[in-house]
Amino acid sequence: MAKSVLLICFFGVLFTFGAADHSPLQDFCVAQAGSAVLVNGLACKDPKTVQANDFSFGGLHLPGNISNAVGSRVTPVFVAQLPGLNTLGISLARIDYAPWGINPPHTHPRATEILVVLEGTLEIGFITSNPDNRLISKVLQKGDVFVFPQGLVHFQRNTGTVNAVAIAALGSQNPGVITVANAVFGSTPDIAMDILAKAFQVDKSIVSQIQSKF
Repeated sequence: MAKSVLLICFFGVLFTFGAADHSPLQDFCVAQAGSAVLVNGLACKDPKTVQANDFSFGGLHLPGNISNAVGSRVTPVFVAQLPGLNTLGISLARIDYAPWGINPPHTHPRATEILVVLEGTLEIGFITSNPDNRLISKVLQKGDVFVFPQGLVHFQRNTGTVNAVAIAALGSQNPGVITVANAVFGSTPDIAMDILAKAFQVDKSIVSQIQSKF
């Protein structure tokens, strides 16, 4: 019951959340799968063909597979998974964490994020922009809520001995995700090794070693 009340309150916040996307100009604009029309967002499905399933997503109660190098899994409910979100300016995600698993430093270029801990204990934080680069961090317990400002690098880590679960709401139908390590060391094509060596003030061999993991 406590978890149900918590989720109801959380979704109340979600639907009053300031959206970063443009406001819709009609009741809804369900995304048309496979449309060749290129717009800022996704083309609309004929409203006469819209069904309840266009506004529904199932399975968020299921834990994600956290058997990976970082020990976490994000299950997104963005417009790609829920076409009815198109033009509505909101989305969410479930995040599962193994003990000491992390959601690595990343940014959402198009959205602010508000996160609620459903199970476990999370150390979270974000870094302010240059020149201060100040780390603002806190340990969250079950039921705690934290907001990450749009575009700022942020992370979470499970500091407990059991799995942790959080739900994140985001102020965009398609918030985007840039994981810092993947972007810098796993780009296609690679960023030149001498650039990274100079940027991180390390030897090229260290850059090469890190790049090999991405």
